[in-house]
Amino acid sequence: MASPDFFVIGAPKAGTTALHAALARHPQLFLSPVKEPKFYLCGERPPPRREHRGPGDAHSRHEWVWRRDRYEALFAGAPEGALRGESTPFYLSDVAALRRIRDDVPAARLVAVLRDPVDRAYSNWMHLWSDGLETEPDVVRAVAAEDARRAAGWAPFWHYARLGRYGEQLAALYELFPRGQVHLLRYRDLVDTPAEAVGAVCAFLGVDSGDPPLPRPENTRAFAPDTPRTRRLARAVRAGAWAGQWLPPQVWRAAERRLLPALQRTDAARPKLTPEQRTALLAHFEADIRLLQQVTGRDYSDWLRPAGRGSFADRRTGVPAPE
Repeated sequence: MASPDFFVIGAPKAGTTALHAALARHPQLFLSPVKEPKFYLCGERPPPRREHRGPGDAHSRHEWVWRRDRYEALFAGAPEGALRGESTPFYLSDVAALRRIRDDVPAARLVAVLRDPVDRAYSNWMHLWSDGLETEPDVVRAVAAEDARRAAGWAPFWHYARLGRYGEQLAALYELFPRGQVHLLRYRDLVDTPAEAVGAVCAFLGVDSGDPPLPRPENTRAFAPDTPRTRRLARAVRAGAWAGQWLPPQVWRAAERRLLPALQRTDAARPKLTPEQRTALLAHFEADIRLLQQVTGRDYSDWLRPAGRGSFADRRTGVPAPE
């Protein structure tokens, strides 16, 4: 198998798209042209419909690369001697996927980008809200609905709290892989000191790290305020995504590219989490943050404070982030 040599395994909405794009520009690395192929989530079977019942899930499941021959083909263009890699941030939270990677590529190197779990959950919710898929306009209520949504079969990207429980995830990961094969990168370092952060990843992978390609803001969306117009357009997006389950993925994506600009055509500023919202969300993560510190021996106590550090775009463009 033309298997990857390394994986960016987590976490969603923690800068993995920007890191993937930066590493793809390194001459000694080859990143899969499809980011998030999700191959090891699947076990070489199509993702079951019963686990993709949330808004847009039935369509997006068709984009998962679950056939081994299609997955191998993603790396066919790798130059001689280049290290091959792919980025599926959902691997970190899926023990079965990590076990499959271990069985296929036991010497794989794994990069996990960890972001303040409250900020990560808010960014995750904002992503789905601005895409017209999230129906709950309040992030606290959306996170509170997670257990019911998971029981109803909503796909992993809707698991706002579960995806940010890194203590549990890393404890499981270290049962499968030696710690020397795992590189932990903080989102704040990727944003605040990008040359050092990407250089450290390159050194971990064993390629030149002296002049690393720098990440750029990626995967950002305009905020769509909760208005009657937004709700009408969002219903159209959800209806189209539902209908798209019976069409080739590229057909719905073409339609989506026309709908989303209308939905996101707004000058409204992206709202910040209020102290009350942050306190409510932190309750979902506080115990796990303390577990994370025990598992890693690193200090993440800043995540227990009543204010986050803001988004990638805010901090890279000079817009003050909350401190």
